[in-house]
Amino acid sequence: MNMFAAIDTPIQYVKGVGPKLSDYLARKGLRTILDLLEYYPRAYEDCRQARDIRSLVEGETVGLKAKIIKVSHIPIGTRRKIYDVLVMDGSGSVHCKYFRIPFRGYFERFRPGMEVRVVGRVVNYRGKIEFHHPDIYEFNKDENLDALVPIYVETEGLTSRKISRFVKAAIDSLKTSKVAVPETLPKWLRDKYRLRGRLESFEKIHCPPPDSGVEFSKLKTPYHYRIKFEEFFWLELLLARSHEKLKTHSAIAVRSKKNLCGKILANLPFSLTSDQKSAIDEILKDLSNSYPMHRLLQGDVGSGKTLVAFLTAVEVIESGYQAAVMVPTEILAEQHYKVANRIFSPHGIKVALLTSKSSSADPKEILAELKSGKINLVIGTQALIQEKVEFRNLAYAVVDEQHRFGVEQRQELKNKGISPHLLLMTATPIPRSLALTVYGDLDVSIIREKPPGRVPIQTRVVFQNKRQQVLEFMAKQTSKGRQAYFIFPLVEESEKIDLKDAVREYEKLVIEFPKIKFGLLHGKMSSEEKDEVMQKFRKNEIHVLVSTTVIEVGVDVPNANMIVVEHAERFGLSQLHQLRGRVGRGSLKSFCILLMGNAVSNESRERVMWLEKTNDGFELAEADLKIRGPGEFVGTRQSGALGFKMADLVSDIEILKEARQAAKNLIAMDPELKRPEHIVLRETLEERQRIFIG
Repeated sequence: MNMFAAIDTPIQYVKGVGPKLSDYLARKGLRTILDLLEYYPRAYEDCRQARDIRSLVEGETVGLKAKIIKVSHIPIGTRRKIYDVLVMDGSGSVHCKYFRIPFRGYFERFRPGMEVRVVGRVVNYRGKIEFHHPDIYEFNKDENLDALVPIYVETEGLTSRKISRFVKAAIDSLKTSKVAVPETLPKWLRDKYRLRGRLESFEKIHCPPPDSGVEFSKLKTPYHYRIKFEEFFWLELLLARSHEKLKTHSAIAVRSKKNLCGKILANLPFSLTSDQKSAIDEILKDLSNSYPMHRLLQGDVGSGKTLVAFLTAVEVIESGYQAAVMVPTEILAEQHYKVANRIFSPHGIKVALLTSKSSSADPKEILAELKSGKINLVIGTQALIQEKVEFRNLAYAVVDEQHRFGVEQRQELKNKGISPHLLLMTATPIPRSLALTVYGDLDVSIIREKPPGRVPIQTRVVFQNKRQQVLEFMAKQTSKGRQAYFIFPLVEESEKIDLKDAVREYEKLVIEFPKIKFGLLHGKMSSEEKDEVMQKFRKNEIHVLVSTTVIEVGVDVPNANMIVVEHAERFGLSQLHQLRGRVGRGSLKSFCILLMGNAVSNESRERVMWLEKTNDGFELAEADLKIRGPGEFVGTRQSGALGFKMADLVSDIEILKEARQAAKNLIAMDPELKRPEHIVLRETLEERQRIFIG
């Protein structure tokens, strides 16, 4: 019998499921017993601690028995509703509010007078204690009220109680089966990190022991640790193997003995920050290796990442090789080219610009000089990866705003040289925990400090009743010769959601403020149209740029000192911080005004208020990760690819670090996982690899 037979058993054979329900469960991703075992409780209700409504305290996750008084909904906007279930017990009443429907038919189940159990986190909403999105299910008199009850995410037709029953039946069948649940991790690893058995962990997580304490509610038991460690471990092992394979490739070891970099630094009108110096040292150390560098340079908006890339490129150029910087837009390419040319041309370094327009020189001449090696540093857009572009000896490839390029495009740039060193740069601060997973196969350098002389941006969160005052303040700034951005979340009015849109508001603003020259920018415009508008804005031919979020990260318009963001509650913290970074690029006092929509929840308001508290992008990124989770933070596909069903990047960072170290040690010991005790591990990793990278 196959060693995976027991846990690979189709779910329809679990007691109480059957063929019809198994088809429904399959659509939810539950096809086998293992899928069911990995459908972990999202919380636990301690039925042993009887609570009443009067005793509720903000921040607690509690369960209580109550009676439904009323089910209603409150319209907000044209299409949205807040659903409200009012419940009461002998001590008082409390509202259970839902800002979205959990699933179709959820509220139709409830009727006044029904006895229910309410399980959820207590919040303080406008001075009143409430539940937001709690679990509500009909009270069962036969229920064991002397236990810790697992709470599962419910879907239509599948209650938490029913899921629990199926899981227990699956565990019982595994315990009586003659086929053992296979251990995926080798014994030495389980012993070293004190990991509980796999089946034991499944059982205790789904069926807590009678004497279970608060550690279950916090998901901090040894059984939870085992599962979280393993989830992190598979990804970290995959990344460790990928990183190790780089060392089998050959690259040019750059060890310049000259001091051109020092001369350039001496001519700069400012000093580097300590973070910039550290990043340069880390990159130069990597460049001196005979295998290719793979490094990510993270830097907050305006922290000076580009200068770090240029200065490290000097070492490569001095050694007789070429460097290339690829950026997502022509405007950014032109901006970088002007800076590089100003720094390098006095020292005999030839810099070229290559875009689809390539206005700096004849494109044929640029291509010829790249091939001959006459050009030392080229800055360009995707034009750099055209088939006709050839380098003489490309040894250093830099990709700016790397998230704007696919893996294939980055690889095409690398293919222009022979295993060139690769530096990826991003202005989107990423929390350390997320960088360890999403970019785990890269070494990471971080620049947190801002160059001296930057004036902090004044940020204010205001509501719609102050909108006219904001517009008048904007008009006052433009009358002084300043410029502003006005950002909207939509291009055109949508019937589905009640939001202001860029096109309609642009038309209104033009009429209301005839003395101000407005420009319009959005994603539906062609690249040529966008470039034309941005060039006019940079030349101050446009005073206020009305735009969706397509305005480019990194584009310098020093005269722009104000940005207004409509419906700020619709954006993530990191996105708002990136938008705020469009101003404050010069020495002018700058302003960021975040306009909130109507009927905004307390949570949304508190989230956006973080922008008033700090200008530190890394601090905001950590807060954003805690609030929205990794899924929203890194994008749907990437978060799904992480494959975590229990592990949490925010609260489990210490477990992540342990799993990372374990993976690195294992690969250092057995790079190909060929040892007999690692055969199962290698087979499981190959299976897991399909989960992580699709």
